[in-house]
Amino acid sequence: MTGETTLKEVISRLGKAIDALEHSVAARLEHEQDYLEAEAEVQRMNADRGRLAQELDNSEARAERLEEANKEVSRRLVTAMETIRAVLDR
Repeated sequence: MTGETTLKEVISRLGKAIDALEHSVAARLEHEQDYLEAEAEVQRMNADRGRLAQELDNSEARAERLEEANKEVSRRLVTAMETIRAVLDR
């Protein structure tokens, strides 16, 4: 019975080792899946950042054009007011 007991113990330890290995593999696969999901999220965030940077650049360019247009309108209004004053002063 000693040989049979030893064999049972060895088979039991082998079963426990296989269970531990399966658990480790499952945890590793889950960790790898989490990593891949995180990497995909980082790529999405980088794409969003690029899109937002482009939108910001476009908005800044538009703001500069509007500012220049505002200055031009202001200059023309001043010129028009000076012309009207000159006509009224005659």
